[in-house]
Amino acid sequence: MSAVDVSPAEAISGEDFVAQYLTVRTTTERLAEPLSAEDQVIQSMDDVSPTKWHRAHVTWFFETFLLPRLDGYEADPTYGYLFNSYYEAVGERHPRPHRGLISRPSVDEVTDYRHRVDEAMIRLLETDVVDDPEFQDLLVLGLNHEQQHQELLLMDIKHVLSSTILQAPYRSSNAPSARFQSAESAPLTWSEFEGGILPVGHDGSGFAFDNEGPRHDVLLRPYRLANRLVTNGDWLEFIADGGYDRAEHWLSDGWHHINRTGWRHPMYWSQSVESDHESWIQYTLDGPVALRLDEPVVHVSYYEADAYARWAGARLPTEFEWESATTSQPVTGNLLPSSNLHPMPAEPEDGLQQLFGDVWEWTASPYVAYPGFAPAPGAVGEYNGKFMIDQQVLRGGCAVTPGGHIRPTYRNFFPAKARWHFGGLRLANDQ
Repeated sequence: MSAVDVSPAEAISGEDFVAQYLTVRTTTERLAEPLSAEDQVIQSMDDVSPTKWHRAHVTWFFETFLLPRLDGYEADPTYGYLFNSYYEAVGERHPRPHRGLISRPSVDEVTDYRHRVDEAMIRLLETDVVDDPEFQDLLVLGLNHEQQHQELLLMDIKHVLSSTILQAPYRSSNAPSARFQSAESAPLTWSEFEGGILPVGHDGSGFAFDNEGPRHDVLLRPYRLANRLVTNGDWLEFIADGGYDRAEHWLSDGWHHINRTGWRHPMYWSQSVESDHESWIQYTLDGPVALRLDEPVVHVSYYEADAYARWAGARLPTEFEWESATTSQPVTGNLLPSSNLHPMPAEPEDGLQQLFGDVWEWTASPYVAYPGFAPAPGAVGEYNGKFMIDQQVLRGGCAVTPGGHIRPTYRNFFPAKARWHFGGLRLANDQ
């Protein structure tokens, strides 16, 4: 297996569609390159999809929503059934929990499928159909959709590889040497914000997913945000103080869940005993490594993040507090182009840090529609709106989010119990 080299990407725009299409599609293949065919077919839990399925599904999206405009192109209805995700308007689909049971088409056949669709897409992009604004919108949506699945591919393969007895690394390159050193975390300080009646949501300039709008005003009371993310060292203090054993810190449903599942530490943590000394190990995409105390804690659920915040005498920020604090900040950070594939420590600097990249930050906000939201007509209207129930919003991107894909208004969402994604937290408080 070789190291993954992912070049920085600009945000998808309305210029040079062929080059942008090929850049996004090539990046997906580079991310899959370190994996064997056997790696690519495993589904380690219902929420995880095999790498092979991700590669085929994003291809199906272009075939289903754009290639009907290419004269003479015929789609394979079997592939349409196997690789549709949740688009009811398109037709029946293979059950999600059974994606790991698809041995055919093979990995090589999926590669051929991608090549076939790419060749057809290039022919289509060289016609005057690209002048149609509706076509452009669908194309840009498809490219951003594939970038989402690039992140999902890495999230899912991490779970797959961690589930085997070997706990093999995703890539052959060694983890950064600094990761094996334990350092003190940057001091936690607070940045204060006056609040007020403030605009939130996407302003319509450039691409955004439909759930990022309409732009509207919200009333925020004065609040504070922590300068950095909560770290592994912080979390060990929570554990040592009985954080997982004290019901007063937990939401009722969270308390029930951790006692039913036996959770007593973040996902991918384990303990080893060497020379009568206990140490914590963390599985990463570079394999198992010694837990570094100053790295952001990652792979915690909303239940855990909320409980930690209560234990710390704080709370989680609302999504609007987070967005208002970040709109004037540069959208840079430890994202996929850095090739770390793991959260990195904060620098001992003043002001807000780690806003973009490292970990998706849980917020206190439920995932609901903004005032005036209406899903788009047709099948693409199923993209986000129908999931606005029983989920929490996360902000900021993570170490496996593609470069150019994140922005201050981006709303990610997961159920409160989910933690295989790169979820962490930043503390907030009232002034």
